[in-house]
Amino acid sequence: MISNFEQVHNHYERLVFEEVVRRAPRHPGFTPDMLADVACVALNRLPARYVRHDVDLMFYLTEQERHAIEQSMAAAMDYAFALVSSRSAKGTAAAAASVN
Repeated sequence: MISNFEQVHNHYERLVFEEVVRRAPRHPGFTPDMLADVACVALNRLPARYVRHDVDLMFYLTEQERHAIEQSMAAAMDYAFALVSSRSAKGTAAAAASVN
């Protein structure tokens, strides 16, 4: 038996990537590497939800479940941007201190 796993993916990946891109203009000092870090931090704060087709998942969710996903996404994104920003600020301060 041959299986096709090419369509299997974490539902949150696309949502997180799109949200990082949407929020990026509000963080002009973030480098592409920092934005990738934001995506990783956010994805690690969300549950894994593997699907073959995103539309199938969204079709079967209740309104309450959709709302919970939106809230979880917002909280994960806020946390991720704040964490990467604070780590970057600490790294910049440490680098400046080592020069002096």
